[in-house]
Amino acid sequence: MTREVIKSTNAPGSPLFSQGVKAGPFVFVSGIVGIDPSSGHTAGDGIQAQTRQALANCEAILREAGAGLADVVEVGVLLSDPSDFAGLNEEYARWFPDDPPTRYVARLGVDLEGILVSVRMTAFIS
Repeated sequence: MTREVIKSTNAPGSPLFSQGVKAGPFVFVSGIVGIDPSSGHTAGDGIQAQTRQALANCEAILREAGAGLADVVEVGVLLSDPSDFAGLNEEYARWFPDDPPTRYVARLGVDLEGILVSVRMTAFIS
C-alpha cells in the first residue's frame, strides 16, 4: 500500500502535521480548525462561521487527494465549548444533508485561543 502526504494551499497547515495522508483507498484528514488560509485568522467568533471554514478546509484537502465530501465515511469533531453543539449541528447539516457519514463529537482537550472547533475526516475512494 502506498502512502502519500496531501498538501493544499487552500487549507491551513503546519510543519508539525500533514494536512492529510492518502493510504491505499483511504484519505485521512488531520484535525483542521476554522482558520481562513488566505488571512491566517479564524473565520469568525461564532461556532457556525468556524465550522463552515473548518469543513471548507477539510474539503480542500480531500479535493487535493482526489476525493470529495461524498467519499467521507467518518467525521470527528472536537468542540472547545460543548454548549456550541446546536450551532455546530446547524452548519454541519448544510454540508451533509443526506446520508451523512458516521460522526463523533467530543470536547477539545487543549485550550487554543479563539479556536472553537476542530474537524477531522476519513474518506474512502472506491
